Amino acid sequence: MQSKKQEKRPDPDVILEKISKAARGRLTVFLGAAAGVGKTYTMLEIAHERLREGTDIVIGWVETHGRQETAKLVAGLPRIPAKMLEYNGKALQEMDVDAIIARRPELVLVDELAHANIVGSRHVRRFQDVEELLKAGIHVYTTLNVQHIESLNDVVAQITGVVVRETVPDDIIEKSDNVQLIDIPPEDLIKRLKEGKVYGTGQAEHALRHFFRPGNINALRELALRFTASRVDKDLSVYMKEHHIDGPWPAAGRVMVCVSASPFSAQLIRAARRLATGLQAEWLAVHIETTGKLPPGDQEKDRIARNMRLAEELGAKTLSTAGKDLADEILDIACNHNVNSIVVGKPRHSRLWDIIHGSTVDKLIRRSGGINVYVIQASKEQEQVARITTTPAPEKANWRYYAASLLMVAAVTIFSWLLRDQIEFVNVGLLYQLPVVLVAYWWGRWPSYFAAVIGVLAFDFLFVPPIFTFTVDDIRFVWSFVTFLVVAFIIGGRTELLRYEAAAARMREKNTRALFEFSREIVAVIDMDTIAGELAEQAADALDRAVLVLLPDEAGRLAVRAEYQPGTGHVIATQSKGSMADSSEAAVAMWVYEHREVAGRSTETLSGAQYLYLPLNTADNAVGVLAIRIIERFITPEQRRLMDVWAGLAAIAIERVKLTEKAREATVLLESDRLQTALFNSISHELRTPLASIMGSASTLVDGVVIYSPEERLELLENIKDGASRMDRVVANLLDTARLESGMLQLKTDWCDIQDIIGAALSRLPEQIKDRKLDFSVPEGLPLLRGDCVLLEQVVINLVDNACKYSPPASPIEIKVSSSQDRLRVSVADRGIGIPQAELAQVFDKFYRVKHRLSGIAGTGLGLSICKAIVEAHGGSIWAETRRDGGAIVSFTLPTNSVGGVSNQSESGVSV
Repeated sequence: MQSKKQEKRPDPDVILEKISKAARGRLTVFLGAAAGVGKTYTMLEIAHERLREGTDIVIGWVETHGRQETAKLVAGLPRIPAKMLEYNGKALQEMDVDAIIARRPELVLVDELAHANIVGSRHVRRFQDVEELLKAGIHVYTTLNVQHIESLNDVVAQITGVVVRETVPDDIIEKSDNVQLIDIPPEDLIKRLKEGKVYGTGQAEHALRHFFRPGNINALRELALRFTASRVDKDLSVYMKEHHIDGPWPAAGRVMVCVSASPFSAQLIRAARRLATGLQAEWLAVHIETTGKLPPGDQEKDRIARNMRLAEELGAKTLSTAGKDLADEILDIACNHNVNSIVVGKPRHSRLWDIIHGSTVDKLIRRSGGINVYVIQASKEQEQVARITTTPAPEKANWRYYAASLLMVAAVTIFSWLLRDQIEFVNVGLLYQLPVVLVAYWWGRWPSYFAAVIGVLAFDFLFVPPIFTFTVDDIRFVWSFVTFLVVAFIIGGRTELLRYEAAAARMREKNTRALFEFSREIVAVIDMDTIAGELAEQAADALDRAVLVLLPDEAGRLAVRAEYQPGTGHVIATQSKGSMADSSEAAVAMWVYEHREVAGRSTETLSGAQYLYLPLNTADNAVGVLAIRIIERFITPEQRRLMDVWAGLAAIAIERVKLTEKAREATVLLESDRLQTALFNSISHELRTPLASIMGSASTLVDGVVIYSPEERLELLENIKDGASRMDRVVANLLDTARLESGMLQLKTDWCDIQDIIGAALSRLPEQIKDRKLDFSVPEGLPLLRGDCVLLEQVVINLVDNACKYSPPASPIEIKVSSSQDRLRVSVADRGIGIPQAELAQVFDKFYRVKHRLSGIAGTGLGLSICKAIVEAHGGSIWAETRRDGGAIVSFTLPTNSVGGVSNQSESGVSV
């Protein structure tokens, strides 16, 4: 029973997907087998029905292609005007995404989803525009032909012989909420073509002879029907899972496709995508770099990156690794990732090659065990030319390497010639291998090959009879020369391979060290500028490119927080740098920050920028943008992964800083609430008691002007005066606390005599000390001090008043003043209840009152905190002690030559 209940428990991933879909707009795709089947017409008809129902609907972009019926339907719908873009001196129209988002209709019509936008648009492809509209919460109706679906691209090319360049990732169609198939018989479509309802006369005749042949149309219709059926089957599976309907679910497993630099890999990726869809399984795209071989060149690296990007767009999880034996590595990955189907390409080399080098496909089939191996026959596709060329310039040969190689061979030749009588003939030949190995290790194989050829010629000319000629008397020496060259070429090639592997290992170690240092530096840092500076420095040094770190300011605008140029050795000024100088680059960065997507150079979004912009994404939002300048070199997949890792670490660190700040703010708010509660409690007690006394005495005087004697009236007036004085002290303490907290309190410095300050303070406490014995200990000749006499007087008043409150009425109050070096010390002691040892440091906190068994002692708990602030503002210190024989001592010290630790040069005062 428990297992059945667990099976019926909702899938959290499904719930999260529903929540994310609820915030997005709904996408409806009108799918057709080919142009002219009526997709746009049907979409417009349904749009008119929705308009009559009261839906707020507009046309974002619709192409009529000169069809009158379509034009009539367009005329009856509201339309967002297109924006004008200039390209090659011509003004062209394109859909205005910003205007649509600003208008925010409920539903927008966007024709031709696979359309490529004009150069200069925000996005390269129209489906990216549609994605932005959906994220804005706008519903979209769009049209699409089956030949534009990415996973079916190669199948359509085999059927029609036409390679479609404008494709849409399958992920877009899979995330759509509704797919409506628009289909008509081939005869009707051909009739429409002949009548000129699809293309012009000349274009229609060409289309009928090539793409729109009856066989092609039927094949495309079958593709469209199968694709729609698979979509319906998927929807049914989702419905059955949501409603806990038992069914024959497919076994869990994964499909893995092997990706390489081969031009056939794109077709293998699409085949794996179709296989995974049919099996309803996840799929994995794996690239394995084989060690022991020369690394791929720039073109191969670019093709690998493009193939891996295609796999990601089609929904695959990608993985890159390195291994010595390709077949063993593939099977090892398959076992570790629960793969039950492997897709590989059919080899195109000869059988002789398989005999010499071995066949990877044969090894996979023999060792696969229970894993299915699908061998796909693929054909070479035409390479797509990137819109932005970022390949590096070819390295020029360094003539110095060849000159040094020649000198090394000459040195061996001179040495061998001088010692020709002592060295065996065979040993001379071995000596010529030495420069070959050294040159290969230092400078590469081509200088090594040059050294080998020069060495053979020198050996033949000087040591092989007849000497000083290039002829050979003994034919056996020819085989020696051939063997020497073969050995030299093998040694040179393998040595260069070791150089490449060592360089690659150093690069990986450098990147790993950079990541480690960056993560170590920021692990305990909570300063935003430090994190931004470390990120810029580490990323720039590892990538050898200029890096910007952009973080939002208080207004939400991105500002340059750190900039680092490789080789400068320091981070260029951070927070004060402000916004980016180039407004167009700033706009791209802001777009990336708002949409949380990569854009800029080497991407398909806003690719005209000089920087590649990566958002620093967290689980909830983007906390900043990482900008990397790209000019002459493309970014390798390894560099891109490193960028993603850096961006992820930086995002976590920045988010941690923000969370720390929020926690600090929450602590402050909590403390503020606590103080506010204490303040209200104190005010309610300290103000209500004297206020009640004042009101009672005043009302008595008003009601009994004649009844009470002068002595009684005087007593009532004294009560009013005492209550008012008490209220005045409470309000004064509150105001002083507020001014200290806000920093508005100013020290009006002047020369002060501590005896005068104590005398003035006691004169303001006649009621408190009238029955007290005051013991003074004030030596003669005390130095003057510079400070605010009024505020220091307030300190003495608060200390004496506090001592009177917490000691018996007749007990003495002791005031002691002493001087040591350049400081004065004042102590106020009592014989009261004292202060517990654990609370000595807390008595100076705002609103804190010592916990004691006595009750009825007035006070707000602000007196000592005000004393502490005033004393520290004068550069002094204050503390409390417990007397051994009962009572407490509160002491403070003040410097005699400065205020706040800074020598006074004027009377203007120092801000607290």
